[in-house]
Formats: sequence, C-alpha cells, structure tokens
Amino acid sequence: MTQTTDEGTTYRMPAEWAPHERCLMGWPTRESLWGPYFAEAKAEYAAVADAIARFEPVLMIANPGQGDEARAACGDGVEVVELGIDDSWLRDSGPLIVLDEKGNRAAVDFGFNSWGERFLPYDQDATISARVLETLGIERFGSDMILEGGSITVDGEGTLITTEQCLLHPNRNPGMTKEQIEAELKARLGITKIIWLPYGHFDDAHTDGHVDGVCTYVRPGVVIAQTCEDPALPDFERMAANLKVLRESTDAAGRSFEILELPQFPIKTLPDGTETMVAYANFYVANGGVVVPIGEHELDGGALEVLAKAFPDREIVGVPGNIVAYGGGGVHCITQQIPAAGVTR
Repeated sequence: MTQTTDEGTTYRMPAEWAPHERCLMGWPTRESLWGPYFAEAKAEYAAVADAIARFEPVLMIANPGQGDEARAACGDGVEVVELGIDDSWLRDSGPLIVLDEKGNRAAVDFGFNSWGERFLPYDQDATISARVLETLGIERFGSDMILEGGSITVDGEGTLITTEQCLLHPNRNPGMTKEQIEAELKARLGITKIIWLPYGHFDDAHTDGHVDGVCTYVRPGVVIAQTCEDPALPDFERMAANLKVLRESTDAAGRSFEILELPQFPIKTLPDGTETMVAYANFYVANGGVVVPIGEHELDGGALEVLAKAFPDREIVGVPGNIVAYGGGGVHCITQQIPAAGVTR
C-alpha cells in the first residue's frame, strides 16, 4: 500500500543518498532556546550551510527581516528566502518528498506540534512545509498524523526504521494505535516494513528519542548504529537494546543488516557548565559528500573514520556541532533534503 492519487499513481520516499535538487535549512530565530549561545548557533548553522553548498544548492529560510543577516553570514552558494518560522529545525517541520515510478515529485506534509507542544508558539512552523512546497511548486499531500522527519530513516526500497520512544509517545498521536501509525507510514511513504527500535538517546529530551541520533541508513541493508561502551552511561543498556533489535531484524527485501557501530560518546562541558554531546550519527548525506557534526573532542577522529568507511565514495566533512547539540540536535536535524525530480526509484 502506497500514497496513491485518484489516477492510480503511487509514490515512495527515496533514501537520503538519492540525488538532491537542494538542501533546505532554517535560520536560527528562537533566541530563548539558545540563550548565551545564540550568536554561536548562527555561526554553526552558517558553517553547515556553507559545507553542504560545496556539494549542492542550499535554500535557507529566514524570518522576515532576518534575510540580510543570514546572507551576510553564509556564502554565495546559499540562497536565502524570507518566510515566517518559529524555530530552525527544518528536518522536523519541513516536507517529506516522495517520488512516483517515473521520478515525478510530490510531498507528504505531516502534522507538526513542536515535539509535543514543547516549544511555543509553533503556528508558523506548523504551516512552513506547505508554504515551502508552494514556493518550490511541488504538489502537497496532507496527513493528519504528527510526524517529524528526524524520527524516521528509510532505505528507499520499502524499509523504515524508527523508535518506539518517539512515535508511540502520547504527546504525538494519542488517538492512534501502533498499527494505525504503521498503516499511515506505509500508505504515505510507500513503506512495506517498519523496524521499531526501543530508544533514542537518553538525554534527547527535546524530541523524545529521534532515530537520527542513534541509527541511520547508509545504503540498502547497511546502517550505522550508535553503541555505547561505558556501562556507567545511561545509554549503555539502551543502545544495546537497539543493537539487539537490529541484529534480529530483516528488511523489506529479507536481508539481515550489516551494522557499522559508532561507539563514540563525546561528552563536552560548555562555558556555562552545561554538558552536551555531539551525535556523530546525526550527519547529512549530500551529493558527493557527508557533512558530520564534530565536537572538538579527541573522539572526533575515530567517528570520522567510521563514516569514511561507510561512505567510501563520498567526501567526509566535519563541521562544529557543540552549540547545535546544546540546542537539541545535529547537522541532520537542521537540514532537509529536496530530492531531484526525474530520478526513478
């Protein structure tokens, strides 16, 4: 069962490594989230945008009146358009592009409630997906189900991985059963099999355990999984539980997973005493490159080596990520790919 029009056209969400037309981002605007690090957050967003722009165009959404600031901070490869937003996590508030058998594009616009109404207001973020699609001229399919893009990872061949911690949280879709959530994902995104990991990161309080911090597809049948080697950390048992599910699962094609483990936990103390951790698994796959958050930590090198082995045909680029991690995310969280049209799935 897939997203089907009245004419019988079916759609499926492509994997992140499918060719992109551009990358979508949002300029930081919720100052209360960033506190003393607001200026540094903008600098990190600009660094991510410029790194991705080496591989593909970037469209930066800025609040009206903030476009010039974003243009001045970013390089020439970043286009800025002013549209009203409440926050700057376009992975979650932005659209999910789907392709039909001929490569024609449409988009699924799931509901957005600011991670269980955790940050207010969010009325502009609840409609930014539809406004972006209008700007890009892409057909929109609406869904009443609440879903953030960071809560899923797909292989483009019918398999989707998510976490029970997030999708089954009562602050998302309290009126839907697990079976109803599965049915909506399958109908809208062309999914035939869903793998439920138990957990996201222990300290992922903002998103209730998004999968893109703990497990990410790198190609069909192959995933990068966050693991934890320190029994003293609260994620030790959680990541072990996720790993057990992955080892015992098969994908939509019946394949067992090749699992590339990412054991690094780069805990860092910021100047105000806040402890934070860059999630290396929260990377963005661009056309020909992989942009990875790093923490100016001794563990950065080991993580980049894992990713270089995972993506031997792409350039691995590290960008500063401590402040975005302070805000609750990473490179993947602040980006959303717009797949190219004309690519047959």
